[in-house]
This record gives sequence, structure tokens and C-alpha cells, in this order.
Amino acid sequence: MTAQAATPAPETPAPGGSVPAEPLKGKVVVIDPGHNGQNYRHPAEINKQVDVLTKKKACDTTGTTTNNGYSEAAFTWDVSQRLAKILKSRGATVKLTRQNNSGFGPCITERAAIGNKVHANAAISVHADGAPAHDHGFHVIMPKKINGPVDPVVGASEKLGVAIRNAYRSGTGTAYSTYIGDKALISRNDLGGLNLSTVPKVFIECGNMRNPRDAANFQNPAFRQKAAVALANGLQNYLK
Repeated sequence: MTAQAATPAPETPAPGGSVPAEPLKGKVVVIDPGHNGQNYRHPAEINKQVDVLTKKKACDTTGTTTNNGYSEAAFTWDVSQRLAKILKSRGATVKLTRQNNSGFGPCITERAAIGNKVHANAAISVHADGAPAHDHGFHVIMPKKINGPVDPVVGASEKLGVAIRNAYRSGTGTAYSTYIGDKALISRNDLGGLNLSTVPKVFIECGNMRNPRDAANFQNPAFRQKAAVALANGLQNYLK
């Protein structure tokens, strides 16, 4: 199936013929930048086991890196900051699950709780994968029903996932994942950030940090800006 256009539909003109300046006014979006820059310095805290309902998992992980040492945590933090700025300019209220890239955590359970607490209209967790180098492309992870708190928003999360998939493909030119998912979409029941969410939420693995082409893109500020704009458009398409 060909990816749909990511550009948001034209706004309905307001009285007087003008387009609303803040199309996301009144919407609350939570952005979850994966991992944290100092996780590796806090193994005891990060490896603490937490309950994600379908299993016990580590509180968080260090994430992956490119072959030349650019970290997933740095990438997700940069893209998330850019995304937050764009969404705020469109009128959204934005909450990030961490405030810098120089600390550790929070645990995956806490990341889910942040979105729940503010009753987010949508939440997105930004990541990049660490697959074998010959694999490339992006994929979006959506929740499954688990007889738990996420069940009521699984359908909405699927719609959010499709909107993000379409916008990211169109906006960045990144290929669908060659190694996982069906046209870059996959549902999982082992991620605490999804299992514990009571608001529509997805993860995006923006590409493979071990693949030379994907890694080069991630280290290019112009690409990171494209990624942020694409994610903003996907969120806006869903929220509209």
C-alpha cells in the first residue's frame, strides 16, 4: 500500500477567511525521548526490574549507538526538542518525559504515567533501533490488548500509528523497515510504555543506527529537523 501524503489537510477558514494560526490549540501531546544520556553510569537504577503487566523488565536501558558513537539518547533528545517546538508553535500543550540528556531514567513505568497524568490526546516515544548493519528503515510500534489499562486505547493508538507511519515516510523519505513489521507497522505487548498507557500512544524506531545510511541521516541536523516536522504532521493529522 502506498503511503498517504503527510501534509495536514487544509484548515477550515475561520470567519473572515483566515486559517487558524494554532491548529492544535487545546490538544495535549506527550513526547517521550527514549533512554537518557547518563543511563550507562547508573546500572543499579536502570537495571531495576519493573512490572509491565505482561512481564518484568529493566527500568530502562542505555539504548544503542551508531558505529562512530553517536548515541540513541542524543538523537531522540534532539528530535524530541525540535518536535516539541513545532507542536508548541501550532498551539499544542507539550510535556516531555525527561528534561535533559544529562541524567538517567525515568523508568518506563514512569514514562507511561506522565502521559496518563496529563490526559494526553496523543503520546509518542521516539527511538532508533540497533539491528544488524545490513538492515535499514523505520517502523512504528503500537500496543496490543493485554486485559490491562491500554486496552481501551488500542484502536486509537493504531490510528495514531498509521498517521505517524504515513507522515514519517512522506516527510523524510526513509524506507519502511526491511527486517520487522508489515509496511513499517507492528503491534507488541511487551513494552511498558505502551502496556501501561491509558492514552493513545505509539513508539517510532526512526531507523537503524547500525546501518551506515540511516546513521548518516541521524547525524545530520537537517534530517533531524525533517524527522521532527514529519512527526508533528503525523500527530496533527491524527489529532485533527
